[in-house]
Amino acid sequence: MSNRKGAALLVVLFIVMAITILSLGFLSRSDVELACGENMILRTQMDYLAESGLEHARGLILNPQDVSSEYWTGAESLQIVESSNDYYDVSVERHDPNSGPTYRCNYRITSSAYRLKGGEEVGRSSLTAELRLDPAIGFWVNGGTIISSSTTINGDVYCDDNLINKGTIRGDVFASGTITNSVMSGGTITGSRNENVSSDPVDWPGLAVGDFDTTYYVGSDNHTAQTLTLDDYNNVSLPTSPTGNPKGVVWCDNDITLSGNVSINGTLVVNGNMTIRGTGNTIAAVKNFPALIVNGNLTIESSGQLAINGLAQINGDISVNNSASRLTVFGALFVNGNLNVSAGSVNITAAPARASLETWPTAGNPARWTPAGGAFFKSIERE
Repeated sequence: MSNRKGAALLVVLFIVMAITILSLGFLSRSDVELACGENMILRTQMDYLAESGLEHARGLILNPQDVSSEYWTGAESLQIVESSNDYYDVSVERHDPNSGPTYRCNYRITSSAYRLKGGEEVGRSSLTAELRLDPAIGFWVNGGTIISSSTTINGDVYCDDNLINKGTIRGDVFASGTITNSVMSGGTITGSRNENVSSDPVDWPGLAVGDFDTTYYVGSDNHTAQTLTLDDYNNVSLPTSPTGNPKGVVWCDNDITLSGNVSINGTLVVNGNMTIRGTGNTIAAVKNFPALIVNGNLTIESSGQLAINGLAQINGDISVNNSASRLTVFGALFVNGNLNVSAGSVNITAAPARASLETWPTAGNPARWTPAGGAFFKSIERE
C-alpha cells in the first residue's frame, strides 16, 4: 500500500511540474507579445511624431513671415509636449531634382522623431519628403496678354483674361479665359494649362500706396519714410539715411525716372508713373516688405535695366520697348494692367519666400500675403 501511495505522489508532482512549465511558457510568450505590442506602439508614435515634423516644416515654409531667415531651415530637439520624453529634429533645404530654376519652390525635408529614456534613445523614426509649393505664382497679370519670345518665367502664371504664350514658362499656367501656346513662335509651357478658372489661384496683394505715404507702421510703431523730391535720379543709394526707417521705405508722390546706377535697399513707392533709363538700377526688399509699388505705369526704355528682388506690384501697365532693355524679377511680379514687350527681355523667377509680406496698414493690425497658394508632398520615404 505504501508503494502505491508513493507512486500517486510522484504522479501529482509530475502533473504540477507540467502545469508549472506550461504556465511559465505562457507567461514568457505573453511577455514577448506585450513587448512586441509596446514596440509597435512606440514605432507608431514615432511615425506620427515624424509626420508632425513634416507638417511643422510645411507650415513655416508657407508662412516665411514667422522666421527671421528667408525660409525655415529646420531645428533640433523640438517637442509637441514640453514635459514628454519625445523629440523631433527637422532639416529643410531647397531642392529641385533637375537642378532647375524653380528650386525656390521645392524643398527637401527630413524629420527624425525619437524617445529618450535615461538619456538613451529607445525608439526612432525618420521620414524624408519632397515639398512643392503649388501654385507658386511668379507672374500675375490682369489684362489679356501676349508673353513675348524674349520673356522667361520660372514659376506659375495667372492671367485674368486670355493668354497667348510665345516665350518660356517653366510652371503651370492659369487663366480666366483661354491659353494659347504659340509653338511656331517658340512658346514653351512645361507645366499644366488651366483654362476658364473661376477664381484666382492667389489673391492680389492689395498694397495701397497710402499705407506708405511719408510714414508707415511696423507693429504698433510708426516710422518715417524718405520722401523723394526730384523727378530723376542716378548714381545714388537709397534710402540715404536709414535711421528711423527700418524697412527702407522710399516714397515718391509724383512721376519718377531712374537713369542708372540707382540702388534701393528697401521699398520704393511711386504714386505716379515710373521710367527706367540706363543700367545698374536695383531694388532689393527688406524681409516681409515689398520691393516696388507703382500706382501708374512702369516703362523700361532707352536701354534701361531694372533688377527687382522681392514683390513688385504695378497698378498700371508695364512696357519694355528697347532692344537693350531688361527687366529681371526675383520674387513675384503682379501687374494690374498689361505686360507689353515689343523689344528687350523680361526674366521672372518665382521666389515665394522673398515675395511674402507682412505689413501694417494700421497700427498693430498686420496684413499677410504670399504668392504661394498651397503646398503638397510629392513623396514621403521612410529611412
